[in-house]
Amino acid sequence: MSDFFSDENDNKHEESFASLLDSYSPGLNATVRVGDKVQGKIISIGKDAAFVDTNTKIDGVVDKSELLDEDGQLPYNEGDEIELFVVSITEDEIKLSKAISGIGGLHVLREAYAKEVPVEGKLIETCKGGFRVEVLHRRAFCPLSQIDLEYVENPAEYVGATHRFLIIEFEENGQNIVLSRRALLAQELEVSRKQFYESVSLGTIMDGTVKRLMPYGVFVELSPGVEGMVHISELSWSKLKHPDQIFSPGDKTRVKIIRIDPPTADSQVKIALSVKELSEDPWLSAEEHFHEGDKVRGKVTRCVDFGAFVEIAPGIEGLVHLSEMSYMRRVTKPQEIVNEDESISVLIKEIDLARRRISLSIRDAEGDPWLDVPEKYAVGNSIEGTVEKKAKFGYFINLSPGITGLMPKSNFRRSSKPALIEKLHEGDALPVMIEAINLKEHKITLAPGDAAHEKDWQEYSEDTQASLGDLGAKLKAAMASKKKA
Repeated sequence: MSDFFSDENDNKHEESFASLLDSYSPGLNATVRVGDKVQGKIISIGKDAAFVDTNTKIDGVVDKSELLDEDGQLPYNEGDEIELFVVSITEDEIKLSKAISGIGGLHVLREAYAKEVPVEGKLIETCKGGFRVEVLHRRAFCPLSQIDLEYVENPAEYVGATHRFLIIEFEENGQNIVLSRRALLAQELEVSRKQFYESVSLGTIMDGTVKRLMPYGVFVELSPGVEGMVHISELSWSKLKHPDQIFSPGDKTRVKIIRIDPPTADSQVKIALSVKELSEDPWLSAEEHFHEGDKVRGKVTRCVDFGAFVEIAPGIEGLVHLSEMSYMRRVTKPQEIVNEDESISVLIKEIDLARRRISLSIRDAEGDPWLDVPEKYAVGNSIEGTVEKKAKFGYFINLSPGITGLMPKSNFRRSSKPALIEKLHEGDALPVMIEAINLKEHKITLAPGDAAHEKDWQEYSEDTQASLGDLGAKLKAAMASKKKA
């Protein structure tokens, strides 16, 4: 920007902005003075400048380059309100700017300090506690804490850049000038926040940037200085253990505003956001995709005392009760069969859409081994089993995977050595005989294996006696016939 102020013997003639106005534009009937803050509407935007209604007889003009944002884009349109400072006045125009720059005397800096007019300065170098800044060809100091709104990790990155500052201290006739960029950024941020809050409402959908991840949710920047939070329950229809399962800092995401809490004495405006509400509730179409009897794959999300929850589609979980874990063994806790995050096959047994509940079965997905019992076992068969569990009323004997029978204690005495059965431990092998089969109730009654041999000998003995009795009768009849003869 060209120099707006001439250095007219700095220490001799410290004129005010008002006197400068008179010298630059004698006789001009204006209601604004150099250094005044002007707020007006943008009348038109040209190639190099924008024209602003100053609410006076003369329109204001500002270089278009001053209005560009950090991305080099013009964030204004004709009709937008804008706030600028008067830096010079002529008979033809009022020159506006976001800050005073160029050459000026101490009177210019003093007036800028008094009226809180931004000045433009270049960061020359770092020094103890901050930066040395050149402002209107004079040296000033900017504390490190006043260079930005956020904590500065590498001050050297700012050296060489030109920024706008507010003069927050002006002492010793200009020998001690302290600047703050932070104060100016805070003012601009407050204006930006106000404009943002006026432009949004419940249900507004917008893009944001993930700033921070916390165990309970994600903070998303919606506009400079404005953040909202997506609670972990609003990130996805699926249940998440931590937001880092789907997001990382710096990610772009689309969100929906679901609540706006007004500011209080202790806090600013709080904005609650949702990501999952931008996609359809999966339960609304569950009836189309899942049916009772379907065999599907799912991921174990949680194990609880009474079973395991399995997600069969994003946002749709079902429960596998302990009783539906296995045909092969007695399950006392789900971790005996499955682990969290494990992918498994399940069979859908029941769907309750109204209550959003689905009953699942692992054992039915694997198949019922009792369906093969009629082909593998028959009453009277002898087989070797394994003691699975000892109870007061008898022993549970495992015959094959998923097939367990009961030998009641009352049957122990049918063994030739019942005391040996009493001394068996879980896991020990034991010959048994199938005494009864109840397929409907999945029950098999067993007897000691040597009871089968005892039964065989008993039947053999009875058959032998019957055979000898028939032979004696025949011999007796033969002898009687011979006597008659």
